[in-house]
Amino acid sequence: MRTIAEHFLFPNADISHERLRKTISGKTIAITGASYGIGEELALLFSKHHVHLIVIARTENKLHALAETISNNGSKCTVIAADLYLESEVERVIEDLKKLDSIDIFISNAGKSINRSLEDFLDRYHDFTRTNSLNYLAPVRLLLAITPQLRAANGQIINVSAMNVLLPPAPKWAAYQASKTAFDQWSRSNWAEWKAMGIQAKSIYLPLVRTRMIAPNENYKNYPALQPGQAAIRVARLICSRSNSSKPWWAVVAQAAGFFGAALWKKYSFYRISRQYDK
Repeated sequence: MRTIAEHFLFPNADISHERLRKTISGKTIAITGASYGIGEELALLFSKHHVHLIVIARTENKLHALAETISNNGSKCTVIAADLYLESEVERVIEDLKKLDSIDIFISNAGKSINRSLEDFLDRYHDFTRTNSLNYLAPVRLLLAITPQLRAANGQIINVSAMNVLLPPAPKWAAYQASKTAFDQWSRSNWAEWKAMGIQAKSIYLPLVRTRMIAPNENYKNYPALQPGQAAIRVARLICSRSNSSKPWWAVVAQAAGFFGAALWKKYSFYRISRQYDK
């Protein structure tokens, strides 16, 4: 059951299915991280509108179960099981994508979240390489390869990002925040050139979403969070919109607080971390 805070922070969004049908019907849509959470909800939502879905993720059996549901909903589905942590797997995905006649919409949704102190990172450099590979380098490599197909289709690129990248850096989030910010900056740096090619590039900045990605962190059990289905609706609304971005209604307040309260946030961060080290 949703809490009062969740009702306030994340009011239910809806989507005109007629408008969505007119926008995506007959199109080829590739979704990374499609086996669970937001990616799965997007695939199910789109499958009701006669599309060709390319679902990309690691969990092959889950993808095939999803593909069966998509087929039953009247849409076509192509499964690409791949681990986007690995460069060789990314290259294999590119080979499969280049076999398609067209790609109309590419949704970069796969991601890895990690919350860990610097001290615990000291012998875990691989946490940075893995997070960077999935959150930044893999989508960059994929988009460099398929931009010609998106250009031919006058397509769309959707970056499923996070509110964190718009806010001041937070302790223990170095790997996640740096990698998500890197891809956000890279994609927005290319918006003008993509637009000149006839490609619409868009970013959605989501708050905490109650997915498997946050499950390992016990602290999140009591945090207000958006449901994956509602996140998917917000992504769908952005696809149907002329806007280049989407944020929670309270994002401007959070960003203003981050800007004007930067010094206070730094002092609070130093104080909180120093207390942990003094124990």
